[in-house]
Amino acid sequence: MSLDKELRKQAYEAVERETIKVQEDTFFPGFHLAPPTGLLNDPNGWIQWKGIYHLFFQWMPFKTGHGAKFWGHFSSENLTDWTLEPIALTPGDWYDKNGCYSGSAIIDDNKMKLFYTGNVKDEHGQRESYQCLAESADGITFTKKGVQVELPEVYTPHFRDPKVWKHGGRWYMVIGAQTKDEKGAVALLESTDLTEWTNRGTISHANHSPLTNFGYMWECPDVFQLDGKEILLFSPQGLEADGIQFNNTYQSGYVIGELDYEAASFDHGTFKEIDHGFEFYAPQTTEDEKGRRILFGWMGVPDQQEFEQPTIQNGWVHQMTLPRELRLVDGCLHQLPLPEMKDLRTEKTYDGPVKDRYAGFIARTVEVQLKGRVKRLELFGNMTLTYEPDKRLLTLERPNYANGKPEARSSILSADLYSLQLYIDHSSLEIFANDGESVFTSRMFAKPENHSLYVEVDGSVEMSIWTLKNKTVAYTNDQDELK
Repeated sequence: MSLDKELRKQAYEAVERETIKVQEDTFFPGFHLAPPTGLLNDPNGWIQWKGIYHLFFQWMPFKTGHGAKFWGHFSSENLTDWTLEPIALTPGDWYDKNGCYSGSAIIDDNKMKLFYTGNVKDEHGQRESYQCLAESADGITFTKKGVQVELPEVYTPHFRDPKVWKHGGRWYMVIGAQTKDEKGAVALLESTDLTEWTNRGTISHANHSPLTNFGYMWECPDVFQLDGKEILLFSPQGLEADGIQFNNTYQSGYVIGELDYEAASFDHGTFKEIDHGFEFYAPQTTEDEKGRRILFGWMGVPDQQEFEQPTIQNGWVHQMTLPRELRLVDGCLHQLPLPEMKDLRTEKTYDGPVKDRYAGFIARTVEVQLKGRVKRLELFGNMTLTYEPDKRLLTLERPNYANGKPEARSSILSADLYSLQLYIDHSSLEIFANDGESVFTSRMFAKPENHSLYVEVDGSVEMSIWTLKNKTVAYTNDQDELK
């Protein structure tokens, strides 16, 4: 039996052995994507092909820790109902033996092609990095084509997460990088055939104006265009907290500017965080067949008390965000829940005004919409959202799930608070303020028996509450087909 087949067999056995315990966990999501067992992190290969949405993910099936990652795979026709597909990639070859790390998907020659980073470490822990290719005629079964890009001399082996796209008849790839002086950077490569790649150089880095000393590593870069502007989305590591900014261990955000493909240069503005919650990292986008730029993010942060999460004891950790549409509004990215998310609704349990305050009980899979100025919202005795109108300051507070101490994340709105949209799914909370101008993504480990919702408003606010579907992901497959 090949190493690839042996790894698949072991992974499927782990799923079969652990899946009941995992899914019976009261914190396991009802309508978000989570691992069937083990650890899930970065979204990978996010793409729509022949009407089907495909989301691959970093997956460690054997433990709730990091290690030699697989590429797991979910698919959907409608963005609400998902199926766990057979494993796409295993770390079974010399060039990816310590992990099939993050990457992206494209369609070329009527095939789906996955570009990913092969992670290799020698017996001394020294890292090697290879950019690799796998392809498929059906979007399910993939054949590896090996190494396509080796490490350019100007970077350290922290060189990973290729994102590939086509522009002007040529293929381009951005890769998260670290320069030899240990500063974060993004490398741009170019190809006419997806096989021979030319390193065009660094298009942005930690000291690229207007940035200064902006981190020691940049991960998961993504370049796309909205309204005639190029946007570089990336996750820098090594930033220090600055007031209400950069309070997580690592960040995710973007710069906006103009990418000169001929000169391989990117003139851009300052960095803006894309999410203001406690758990959000490594987002990836795609343009779907309707022309929408849709983002998935990992609802987690590396090295941020990951292994203190209470789901560890039940054999799983982390989940994805909901898919979100990106729009460029007044020079800022707004994130909006997709219209398809309305199909999650099963029952409207409240629809009317709230005067002064509301106290009631809700399910643990719920959508809440509020139109007007909310002063305070308390959820399940665990999460508290407050708004200070004189500062236009929105603040989310919770007890730290490792030590119970209060912690907070905040955002300043560009205008007075006029709307909130909340998605609650057992142990996660996503808050969209003012039509997605400011978003808070967080895990929420409230006592399962607590169903309380308290809202305090300024004057009168319109509120709607819907109970949402509680099982939208099919984690079971025909094991013979999978193996």
